[in-house]
Amino acid sequence: MQGKTVIVTGANSGIGYVTARELAKMGARVIMVCRSQSKGEAARQRLIQEAPGAPQPELVLADFASLASVRRAASELLDRCPRIDVLVNNAGLFVSEPIASADGYELTFAVNHLAPFLLTNLLLERIIASAPARIVNVSSFAHVAGNVVIPQIASPQRPNIAQAYSDSKLCNILFTNELARRLKGTGVTVNSLHPGAVATNFAADARGMFAFFFRLARPFMLTPEQGAATSIYLASSPEVEGVSGVYFARKKPAKTSARAEDMRLAQQLWEFSEQLVHAKVATA
Repeated sequence: MQGKTVIVTGANSGIGYVTARELAKMGARVIMVCRSQSKGEAARQRLIQEAPGAPQPELVLADFASLASVRRAASELLDRCPRIDVLVNNAGLFVSEPIASADGYELTFAVNHLAPFLLTNLLLERIIASAPARIVNVSSFAHVAGNVVIPQIASPQRPNIAQAYSDSKLCNILFTNELARRLKGTGVTVNSLHPGAVATNFAADARGMFAFFFRLARPFMLTPEQGAATSIYLASSPEVEGVSGVYFARKKPAKTSARAEDMRLAQQLWEFSEQLVHAKVATA
């Protein structure tokens, strides 16, 4: 990874932080995209201490609940990065109740799918110009329960928040597959992955039954280091050079749900997402 520029979103904690740290240790120039200035800077200082001799990590702020914030971050990244060799779309959340994003969309969908969709497309020309390059999208096994219904998926009035999370993770894979199709012949690969059940602060704000079961299962979950292994592998390993449009778990290709392989749905989601990043959707 010497001489390569890597962008990692949600890099201030959990598997995002570990991914950034380990790629920095390999010699990459790492840009940490974080929501909070204080938490992001604390993580950057920690990375400097834990990866001595690595290129100086950098911090860019972005609130993925706001498309305007994503656009500002993309502009800053393009100003700072003459080349982008790897983009790791890691940031994500789970919420306990229906909440609207700054743009009026269901928050889980907005943060987990729409923001990385927009960020990736805003950076795509630079990524293609840097080829061979890689895009890594962190999804989840939870996608198997996903059932993307357009346009309802964007409505903040959705009552089933667990379903909204599964739907957003299905969106990650559909986006990956459609992007891989569009990037054929460019030298840019894009793959998705399941990190495993990882003990991080991912669901720190969750309440109700989900929070109860998360706390119950936490002692049996993977460490962030274990959870980040597949992201790091897809971002750096020569073993997956040229591999694109594949879903991985434990650093190996894995089976997805039938819906995740629906190319027509992937195209519909892409077109719908393009509409949303330009205008608000009428809630269903």
